[in-house]
Amino acid sequence: MLRIADFAGRGVTGMDVFPDFGGVGAASQLRSIVGALLTFVLITAVLMLIVCAIVWAIASAHGNYQAATRARTGLWVAVGAAALAGAGVTWLNFLLRIGTHL
Repeated sequence: MLRIADFAGRGVTGMDVFPDFGGVGAASQLRSIVGALLTFVLITAVLMLIVCAIVWAIASAHGNYQAATRARTGLWVAVGAAALAGAGVTWLNFLLRIGTHL
């Protein structure tokens, strides 16, 4: 197993590997495109959350438990999609900020 200390005696003090600072040249365009797509996903998820909640309430009130169960499942899927979309925006912004500071 090689260690960095093994190379220190041979005159090698560091590694010649550096990040590519120009690798994310269109970061602002990427941020705006992904932000617009994830905004669309969030709006759709919130609308589906409202629709599923209404269907769940109506189906439960009328005793249709199969529709109520499917609406409840749809509601949880919409909540999960909204959470993932929000986390995706945060994760992308975090990575783009870290990339500029490397």
